[in-house]
Amino acid sequence: DSITYAKRIQNAILLPPKLVKEHLPNSFVLFKPKDIVAGDFYWLEQVGDVVLYAAADCTGHGVPGALVSVVCNNALNRAVKEYKLPEPAAILNKSREIIIETFQRSGDGKNIRDGMDIALCSINFNKLELQFSGANNPLYIVRDGELIEIKGDKQPIGKHFKNNPFTNHTLKLTDSDMIYTFSDGFADQFGGPKGKKFMYKQFRDLLIAIHQHSMKKQKEILLQTFNNWKGDLEQIDDVCIIGVKI
Repeated sequence: DSITYAKRIQNAILLPPKLVKEHLPNSFVLFKPKDIVAGDFYWLEQVGDVVLYAAADCTGHGVPGALVSVVCNNALNRAVKEYKLPEPAAILNKSREIIIETFQRSGDGKNIRDGMDIALCSINFNKLELQFSGANNPLYIVRDGELIEIKGDKQPIGKHFKNNPFTNHTLKLTDSDMIYTFSDGFADQFGGPKGKKFMYKQFRDLLIAIHQHSMKKQKEILLQTFNNWKGDLEQIDDVCIIGVKI
C-alpha cells in the first residue's frame, strides 16, 4: 500500500499527458516503469518561446531509483527556475552541482555515486532551432528517412572520476523532423527467440520504420514491439521514450 501511494507522489512530479500536449502538441511519451515506482522520469518546462524537455534515467529502479529521481527532478527545476539557466549544457552542469551537494550532506555522501543519465532538449519552434545536451544518452533525429545521432557526453549527472563541462549542441530543424529522446530500458530489454537484448541497432531501425506514423500510432507500435520482444521474460528496467514531431 505504501509503495502504491508513493507512485501517486511520484506521478505528481510528472506532467500529465494533457499538459505535455499543451507544450508539445505533436508528441508522445511512452513511460513504462519496471516496478510500481520508477528511476526513469520525463521532465518539461517552458521558458518564454523555448520548451525544455528531457528523458532521464536515474541510478537503479524501484524505490531507490524513485528516491534518486526526486532529487534529480528537483535539481533540474532549480537550475531553470532559481538559477535562470536557459541552455541545456548549463542546466546539466548546475544540476550535477546540486545533486552532488545534496548527497554530500550525509556522512556517506562521499561514497554515494547516485545520479542520472539524461537527454535534455530545448526547442524554439519560432526559430526552428534545437539545443541538446546529454549525459551518456544521445538524441536521435529522423529526417527524410535517415537517422541522425547526436551523442551525449560520456559522463553521468553525479559524482564521477572526472567531471567535465557538458557540451551544448545547436541544430537547425526542418518541419518534417522527428526527434526522439529515451532511456536505455527499451534497447537493453532481453527477449526475442534467443532471449537476447533488443539492442540499439534494432531500436534505430524501428524508429526509422515508424517515424511517419501519427504520435499515437508510434507509441502503440513501440509498446507492442517491446511487449512482444519481452514475451514471458521479466522487464529488466524502466522504459521512457519521448517523441516530438516538428
